[in-house]
Amino acid sequence: MLDFPRWKIWMTLATLLVGTLFAVPNFFPAETVANWPAFVPRQQMNLGLDLRGGSHILLEADASDVRKSRLETLEEIARTELRQADDGAIPFLDMSMRDGAISFTVRNPTDVDRAVEAMRAISRPVGQLSATRDVDVSVVDGNRVVLRPTDAGIAAETDAAMKQAVEVIRRRIDELGTREPTIIRQGDTRIVVQVPGLQNPEALKSLLGKTAKLEFRLVDVDADPAQVAQGRAPPGSQVLPMVEGGAIAVKRRVLISGDQLVDSQPTFQDGMPVVSFRFDSVGGKRFAKATQENTGKPFAIVLDGKVISAPRINEPILGGSGIISGNFTTESANELAILLRSGKLPVALKVIEERTIGPDLGADSIRAGTLAAIVATIAVATLMIVTYGRFGVYACIALVLNVILILGVMSGIGATLTLPGIAGLVLTIGAAVDANVLINERIREEQRKGRNVFNSVDTGFREATRTIWDANSLNIIVAIIMFIFGTGPIKGFAVVLSIGIATSVFTNVTVVRLMVSNWLVRTRPTALHI
Repeated sequence: MLDFPRWKIWMTLATLLVGTLFAVPNFFPAETVANWPAFVPRQQMNLGLDLRGGSHILLEADASDVRKSRLETLEEIARTELRQADDGAIPFLDMSMRDGAISFTVRNPTDVDRAVEAMRAISRPVGQLSATRDVDVSVVDGNRVVLRPTDAGIAAETDAAMKQAVEVIRRRIDELGTREPTIIRQGDTRIVVQVPGLQNPEALKSLLGKTAKLEFRLVDVDADPAQVAQGRAPPGSQVLPMVEGGAIAVKRRVLISGDQLVDSQPTFQDGMPVVSFRFDSVGGKRFAKATQENTGKPFAIVLDGKVISAPRINEPILGGSGIISGNFTTESANELAILLRSGKLPVALKVIEERTIGPDLGADSIRAGTLAAIVATIAVATLMIVTYGRFGVYACIALVLNVILILGVMSGIGATLTLPGIAGLVLTIGAAVDANVLINERIREEQRKGRNVFNSVDTGFREATRTIWDANSLNIIVAIIMFIFGTGPIKGFAVVLSIGIATSVFTNVTVVRLMVSNWLVRTRPTALHI
């Protein structure tokens, strides 16, 4: 047990060296670390919202918005299916959206069964093994077909929309260049966003609250301006507000949507900020076709239900790219470019709670946590040295190395340290010497049995190590369970605890055993005072 091959000695020393190199940047200001050579580890441990300060925002989705979006999609699909039915188009009249359902009248009563079958074909099962469908299809008054989304279908749509919203929010925040945001769902329709280091949440709220739904539609040039001013539009059109003020009538049919955008960037045109955009290959072809078929006509660029601009198509746009102009500032152009790049939110979100945590509070927490760690280390070190002498000194060295390795591992994996994480660190410091206590007490017991120094130490390490592995295996299992089922602060505590358990076993068993073995081989003591 005390025999150390040369390769194992070098592996142990290399592990300590690498851990120390990754831990060192945490003891220097970020400006200093940034100037270090590229081959030296420069990654510092991320501080959570409670330590660094920042913004906390709680967003809530409007479930009715999901239902409305589903109905709009369902209407478009229904029109397409009726026009492209297998046995020929099915003539229909008066398709409308009312009372949470889509309904239409089949012109020829003999086509009712075909229409019902076509509509049932567009409904989908809710879940792979579920017999429940997402749309109920029924017939009223003999020839009027009604499509109504089921509650299960809306629930599935809401869940999918919220998952997509989390990813869109994550991309938007990443575009802002912030570090380690926390974005998690809370309940069915809420999302918690925490951004450490961001002290002004207004720009963040503005960015997260927009759905970024981009559409290109034709302007209805036949609409009566007086009627438009009163909010009325001809059939097949609707009145939308303009960003610059006033209103305009646009066709309901969307020529092309922003779903096929692959890039958007803020730029300048004639000295004014604008936003350039580019479609993918499919979107580029659709955009080219739309501009070819409508050359000379005005079309509206609609973002989140508001018309940004309504230029005239002077010539076909065949390159799959274009420019969005308007009364942009440099900041608003950049914000719009981020929104379009990150994709649209599938559901509107509103801010229902916000908190800003100042850096002073985080600094107080760090000072208090550091003080607690120092006091714990000194108290434990004093007790170990007084109780076990030389072996207590070895335990103290292992304790310091343990803290360094914890910092090194957390920096290396990019973990975030929170206030509960500091609590986990202090707990690890207090519990880290348990292994040394078990080993030392077992050595004492072997000495009382009359064994010599080498046999006492060897047996003490060998027998105590089994107990140490069993105990820490259980602790790791508990920490993993806390990480899987916990949220927020619980996860932070579990991460630090797990890392601390792993590093403490290494330092308090392997490293201490190496130091003890080296001392015994060098001095060959005949008596052991422990």
